[in-house]
Amino acid sequence: MKSDMTSGNAAMSTVANEGIDIYYEVHGEGGVPLVLLHGGLFDIEQQFAGVLPALSQTRQVIAIELQGHGHTADRDEPFDTARFARDVLAVMDAVGSPVADVFGFSVGGAVALELGVSHPERVRRLIVSSVAYRPDGTRGSQNTEAVGEMSVDMISGSPMEAAYYAKSPHPDREHLQTLLTKLGAFSANPPSWTDDQIRGIAAPTLITVGDGDMVRLEHAVEFFRLRGGDVNADFEGLPASQLAVLPGTSHFFGLAKPQLVLDIVVPFLDAEA
Repeated sequence: MKSDMTSGNAAMSTVANEGIDIYYEVHGEGGVPLVLLHGGLFDIEQQFAGVLPALSQTRQVIAIELQGHGHTADRDEPFDTARFARDVLAVMDAVGSPVADVFGFSVGGAVALELGVSHPERVRRLIVSSVAYRPDGTRGSQNTEAVGEMSVDMISGSPMEAAYYAKSPHPDREHLQTLLTKLGAFSANPPSWTDDQIRGIAAPTLITVGDGDMVRLEHAVEFFRLRGGDVNADFEGLPASQLAVLPGTSHFFGLAKPQLVLDIVVPFLDAEA
């Protein structure tokens, strides 16, 4: 069942897929559609408020709230990247977008990567932010342990807690703890892709990482090499894929410098094939 609402210039809707209604917003019009996928414990507003207005000036932006986040209900199942990807495809189908650019951050970046690997015909350009394509690409157990130990009390009084209770279809402490527990399990057993799968992605790929990110810089460079990067471009030509390291940026605050992010993302999206 799909319901349509409007808020300002955005259309807010849901589409049913595999037992839950996936919430999404459509901003702007024209150009190649751009799908936005937020990180864990965030939602559309918290993750993309600083960049969404500018991104939607020249293109249609389809912003999606993942299972258990924002206005989207949870399933009684662990988080699964492949299922998240199917949720995104259901939204794209509902909007009438057979192909889109996809920009995902953290958990949303893993979903974006899954779309690029498993559904290449649906992705024109791919932006993967603060994501390791295999578990050893992160800085060890520190982040995993922190996420795995998260409790409602630990985020008490935070913007994330307030947003959850304000937007969730099940705004209670028990469901919020379930979300935190599922994120901990997802962090402890993250999705993984082979080198050959990363090499085989059809879409030009922009990889972004903070210089203080949980993703190791060496891993980001390995990722970039598999996408055809780290070459002497004066002689071999610039690769279609790109790597950007955001200065003074941690994982949690990966999109906290909107203008810097826009200066990197928009030219990549607008580049000719």
